[in-house]
Amino acid sequence: MNFDISTDQVRDGLYVISLSGEVDLYTAPEFKQELLDAIGKGAKEVVVDFSNTTFIDSTTLGVLVGGVKRLRTNDGQLSLVCSDRNITKIFEITGLDRVFTIYPTREEAVEQITSSA
Repeated sequence: MNFDISTDQVRDGLYVISLSGEVDLYTAPEFKQELLDAIGKGAKEVVVDFSNTTFIDSTTLGVLVGGVKRLRTNDGQLSLVCSDRNITKIFEITGLDRVFTIYPTREEAVEQITSSA
């Protein structure tokens, strides 16, 4: 199974969670815990970077929706980085592209969030 996860605190309240490989039923719990840990540390803005992700499933979407609900109760926001057409298509089909702001690069996401803060 090909999966890796890392979290960086870019600035106070802004965390980037980078996922690589397949995020599915087996690896989503680890992703969920990482997301909850970031929120628990005071994250207001979380960027989930799917740049190196090859596959996501409905479990991953559930983790993202749960994360956005938790962040919104604290006036926070969850954004995504994704340039893979197959993955962005999943967000479009499910209508989640209207829930999450999807950026093409990590740099653009961090820049937009930092400038609007």
